[in-house]
Amino acid sequence: MTIQNDMRTPLKKVRGLGASRAGTEHFWHQRLTAALNVPLILFLFGVIASMFGLGFEESRALLANPFVGLLLAAAIINIAWHMKLGMQMVIEDYIHTDGIKALALLANNAYCVAVVLVALYALIKLALLG
Repeated sequence: MTIQNDMRTPLKKVRGLGASRAGTEHFWHQRLTAALNVPLILFLFGVIASMFGLGFEESRALLANPFVGLLLAAAIINIAWHMKLGMQMVIEDYIHTDGIKALALLANNAYCVAVVLVALYALIKLALLG
């Protein structure tokens, strides 16, 4: 009598997938975005604090600075990516119906892309077009 130690289904063995598929990669992406969020959010708070008391033109001039604009754009993208990864993990862990899970993952991706597009549009419009 042979004892089977491998708990994967035959299909998983053929595809070479374990129980979590790409869990380690997802874990490291989430940790990397979290680590990058620390200085980016501190910079974001610094920009917001420096804008207190400024008028519209002075605020627009601050956002038009290429250094400030690029770091704010990086913060927007990184925060949204981290948000996407976190919600993806929650959806994958707690929603067990395949159709609802696929719809929730699609909605999560669409929401994060929409947040990035709207925020970058506002930043570009304020910085460049006035």
